[in-house]
Parts: sequence; C-alpha cells; structure tokens
Amino acid sequence: METSEAKRLKALETENAKLKKILAEHMLDVATLKEVLGKNV
Repeated sequence: METSEAKRLKALETENAKLKKILAEHMLDVATLKEVLGKNV
C-alpha cells in the first residue's frame, strides 16, 4: 500500500468513526423522544 493510499484510508476511517458517533447520538435522541411521547400520549 502506498503512503497516499494509507493516508486516504486513515482519513476515511476517521470520518467513518465520526459518522457512527453522530448516528448513535441521533438514535439515542429518537429513542428518548419516543419514550417521552409515549408517556405523554
């Protein structure tokens, strides 16, 4: 693997980790909202 490929792979892995964290936070928000709305209905 060339240096440029390794750098690109690392950048993609970093971006993927950030996106996974964002997704997890949003899923938690949705679950929380569903729980709150379920109790109020």
